[in-house]
Amino acid sequence: VQLQASGGGLVQAGGSLRLSCAASGRCFNNYGMGWFRQAPGKEREFVGGIAWTGGFTKYADTVKGRTTISRDTAKSTLYLQMDDLKPEDTAVYYCAAGRTASTLPYDYPYWGQGTLVTVSS
Repeated sequence: VQLQASGGGLVQAGGSLRLSCAASGRCFNNYGMGWFRQAPGKEREFVGGIAWTGGFTKYADTVKGRTTISRDTAKSTLYLQMDDLKPEDTAVYYCAAGRTASTLPYDYPYWGQGTLVTVSS
C-alpha cells in the first residue's frame, strides 16, 4: 500500500489549500480514509475522515465548517480542501487508510509521508 500526500505549502491566514493523497497498492473499498495533522511538539490529531465507498464523512471540531474531505475513486485520490486557514492550522498533514469513522491514529495501519502546511498571520 502506498499513500502519497501532496499540496502543502505556505499560505496567509484566511487563504485556502487543497491537499491530495494518491492511493495505490490495494482495493480500498473496505477502508476509511483519514487526514491527520501534527504540529511541532504536539500529538498527531484527527482532522477528517471519509469512507472510501462514500456516504460518510467526519470532521474534527477545530476544522468543521472550514474543511471538506472528498475522494475520487476513479483516480484513487483523497482530497482535503481547507479554507479560511488559521495560523493554528500549521502542521504536517498526513493521509491514512484504516478503520472507517475512527479518529484514532492507531486504527490506521497505512500512512502517507506527510505534507507541510504553514499558515502565516
